[in-house]
Amino acid sequence: MAKTEMIRARVELETKQAAEDIFRTLGISASEAITMFYRQVALHHGIPFEVKIPNTETIEALNQARKGEALTTWNSVDELMKSVE
Repeated sequence: MAKTEMIRARVELETKQAAEDIFRTLGISASEAITMFYRQVALHHGIPFEVKIPNTETIEALNQARKGEALTTWNSVDELMKSVE
């Protein structure tokens, strides 16, 4: 099917650059990524991922993980499995 519609959207520069870096790594264009998103919306009859506001504890955990702080490591899968038992 030929692409005939144009979409215009305003986004923050940093968000656009970060997303386009990822698209380049994946070998796709922004147009291809947007098309994939639209197709998933149509298939799911809604947003194709959960949209919610994280609580304070989750936000703090995400910030720590991004900074590489308070991370737990294991030397093997067996060690990991024992820690969850």
